[in-house]
Amino acid sequence: MTKKFNTVMLVDDNEIDNLINQKMIEASAFSNKILTHTGARSALEYLKSIEIMAGDDVERFLPELIFLDIDMPLMDGFQFLEEYAVLSHRTKAYIKIIMLTSSINPQDLSKSKKNVHITQFFNKPLSIESLEKIIKEK
Repeated sequence: MTKKFNTVMLVDDNEIDNLINQKMIEASAFSNKILTHTGARSALEYLKSIEIMAGDDVERFLPELIFLDIDMPLMDGFQFLEEYAVLSHRTKAYIKIIMLTSSINPQDLSKSKKNVHITQFFNKPLSIESLEKIIKEK
């Protein structure tokens, strides 16, 4: 892989899935930096704090790409997206969100395709093929 992202974020309550996906990203040199959150709420708080603290330099600290799970306790992926929608236009324009899930529910896929913030939908775990497809569409 030649192109890579500066920073990506994994948002998944399953620590093993996060570890597997992190290792795939590292092995493929897909990203220089990987941020990992085991809850959607903590990921949102991180993004909100970057907006407040970074000011005009916000892009330097934001992930370019978020891999978001659907099924998580307390706040699922779709609830994350509802709150994500109120972040600044600048933040939303910078970040691309990819649903990365083990869900086989066709309604989840349909709902993801209708969400303006979701750019792609992949099943877990990440693979070299899925990472190459993401880079191709970058």
